[in-house]
Amino acid sequence: MQLIGNGGPRFDDVHEIAVLRGGGLGDLLFAVPAIDALAAAYPEARITLLGTPVAPAVLDGRTASVHAFEELPVVPGVRDSGDGAPSRADFDARTQGRFDLAVQLHGGGRNSNPFLLGLGARHTVGTATEDAEVPERWVRYVYYQHEVVRALEVVSLAGAAPVGLDPRVLVTEPERLAVRERLGVAHRLVAVHPGATDPRRRWSPERFAAVARDRLAAGDDVVLVGDGSDRAAADAIRAQLGDVARVHDLVGALPLTELPVVLAAADVMVGDDSGPRHLAVAVGTPTVGVFWFGNVVNAGPFDRGRHRVHMSFVTRCPVCGIDVTQVGWTAERCEHDPSFVDDVTPEAVLTDVVDLLATVAPRP
Repeated sequence: MQLIGNGGPRFDDVHEIAVLRGGGLGDLLFAVPAIDALAAAYPEARITLLGTPVAPAVLDGRTASVHAFEELPVVPGVRDSGDGAPSRADFDARTQGRFDLAVQLHGGGRNSNPFLLGLGARHTVGTATEDAEVPERWVRYVYYQHEVVRALEVVSLAGAAPVGLDPRVLVTEPERLAVRERLGVAHRLVAVHPGATDPRRRWSPERFAAVARDRLAAGDDVVLVGDGSDRAAADAIRAQLGDVARVHDLVGALPLTELPVVLAAADVMVGDDSGPRHLAVAVGTPTVGVFWFGNVVNAGPFDRGRHRVHMSFVTRCPVCGIDVTQVGWTAERCEHDPSFVDDVTPEAVLTDVVDLLATVAPRP
């Protein structure tokens, strides 16, 4: 494939590469295709991912492109908090002058570029807003761009052409079948994640319950996934479904290391614009996602053969009327958190769930 954007030639004599990508699960997965591109362009280099504990939990042993992980220290705008995070001094002692190429895939660069430049790498690439310090080769950070393509455009500056668009996280067939056996799934398994970091991206629990109720009536099993922040939504869904043995509630009880396998065991996944939905794409499970339309630009799935999108076209806060399309680091954010996506109907989502179950070739 050709380079994206301006591109650039490969750097010579690169043996150690650092990739900076902190944040949550979705942030991490957006960077994976770019890391795969780097691994293909620099096959003799060792790639170290500078991130949070989310990175090794999800990727260690499940990708051939990342060879080592370094946990980020707490640095404003790079990592804002983290129990047990290494000190800046310890991090610097392990990383200073170690890398031939450092790649910034972490936002607009106001904070992340000085951090990246501080590594002392011979070469640097990344994004930059108008007020950010710039790396050696850089591309302007413009908010409305798909995050996967943004990361691919950055590594293109180092001569790395895309090798794929979707992130890939390896789950073996025996692992997938072991989950289905453990849950006692005899027919099909529908995974449901009823959460999102931003409450405005959350579809209401009664809508998820309507989807789950229909699939249970069709004979499917349903597995609820999520972390502790999704507990209230999961409880609301369970209250509407009643005590059904084919509902498997793993919310708050499933280690992140096991989430890829559970999502891979599902025949389809229904969720908001959230990290688990992006992870379902990465492990090869078809998805039906509920999105605010602006987030489709930055985070929507690329194909429609395996992944469907339902969009809400809210442009103003339903409470105060402020324009919510002007997003990014400088945009005004009101204090209200109503759902922006509740005008998406369960019937529309169910139609695509049924269609995907009928048209996507089943795995063995």
